[in-house]
Amino acid sequence: MQVFITGGSGLVGSAVVAELLAHGHTVLALARSERSALALKTAGAEPLAGGLADLDAVRAGAQRADGVIHLAFSNDFSSADALAGAIAEETAALTALGEVLTGSDRPLVTVSGTPFAPGRPATEDDPVPTDGPVGGRGRTVTAILGLAGRGVRSSAIRLPRTVHNNGTGGFAGLLTQIARQSGASGYPGDGTQRWPAVHALDAAVLFRLALERAPAGTAWHAVDDEGDAVRDIAAVIGRRLGLPVQPVPVETYGPLGPIFATDQPASSAKTRAELGWAPKHPSLLADLENIQP
Repeated sequence: MQVFITGGSGLVGSAVVAELLAHGHTVLALARSERSALALKTAGAEPLAGGLADLDAVRAGAQRADGVIHLAFSNDFSSADALAGAIAEETAALTALGEVLTGSDRPLVTVSGTPFAPGRPATEDDPVPTDGPVGGRGRTVTAILGLAGRGVRSSAIRLPRTVHNNGTGGFAGLLTQIARQSGASGYPGDGTQRWPAVHALDAAVLFRLALERAPAGTAWHAVDDEGDAVRDIAAVIGRRLGLPVQPVPVETYGPLGPIFATDQPASSAKTRAELGWAPKHPSLLADLENIQP
């Protein structure tokens, strides 16, 4: 299958590109810079010049593909306006992808986060939030899954709060970054809230499985660790960096503060049973041991 991918040079995307190539697919990848293009070409993909905001390039990539995987996101969490802008950019790109694929029965695999279910781990059957800081993204993903009724084999991989590889990535990576800057490994609240996690190489397998076999209109959970306590995550970060571990105000984390402070474990039982996904790489706490002072 010729697969068009956005975000193919990122932490998750580079793993997905390698996974696709290893299983006989060819990859056409959107490249927003010469550096990204070189990395993609070195990995074995064909780069297509353009960023997520370049809708002509986005459409051109989809037109050349047998299937599409969307991963690109600006990841600018510096302010509420920046986050809203990133979501709007992604929405426009996904809408363009859906328009190209309508009526083709080709797969479109997109991405969102695992939802919040009060008092229990979230499952694949729980809806993603359509309000709050990332509500716009939830509304867009819901609309993309709705394209199942218009001849698109759409599916969504819900990534957990931390997708990691070699001690970096995700919300845990943000905690590490903030710890380096502030001189303390912090966590919001009492730190008992739990975040799910997955290794990027395991997540990549699930993206391939969804591309190849997921039914239209379905959502899947790329969750290995159902929920690690945030203070346990901070403890490893603090020990690896030689920094004190302590609670900090929720406001430390800007627009993501309310999400950081919420207990939000998630299950992947349905995903494992129905798609045969079996994660095998290190857990988050084990992988954080790779953090270097």
